[in-house]
Amino acid sequence: VQLQASGGGSVQPGGSLRLSCAVSGFTLDYDNVGWFRQAPGKEREWVSCFSRSDGSTYYDNSARGRFTISGDNAKDTVYQQMTNLKPEDTAVYYCAAAKLPTMISYEYSYWGQGTLVTVSS
Repeated sequence: VQLQASGGGSVQPGGSLRLSCAVSGFTLDYDNVGWFRQAPGKEREWVSCFSRSDGSTYYDNSARGRFTISGDNAKDTVYQQMTNLKPEDTAVYYCAAAKLPTMISYEYSYWGQGTLVTVSS
C-alpha cells in the first residue's frame, strides 16, 4: 500500500485548503485512512479518519466542525477539506492506512510523505 499526500500550501487565517491522499494497492485489510499532523517542535497528532468500507468518519476535537474527511473509492483518494484555518493548524500533514479506524499512530502501517500547511497573516 502506498499513499501520497498533496494539497498543502500557505493561507491566511480563516482560509481553506483541501488535502488529498492518493492510495495505491488498497486492500480490504487496510481500509481506513487517517490524517495526522506534526507542528514544529511538537509530537505528531491524529486529526481524522475515514473508513472506506462504510464511509464512517472520525475527528479529533480540534478538527470537528472545521475539517471534513471524505473518500472517493473510484479514485482511491481520501480528502480532508479544511476550513476556518487557524495559525495553530500550521503543520506537516500526513495520511496513513490502518486495518481499523483508530487515532493511535502505531496502528497505522502505511504512511505517505507529508504536505506542509502554513496558516499565517
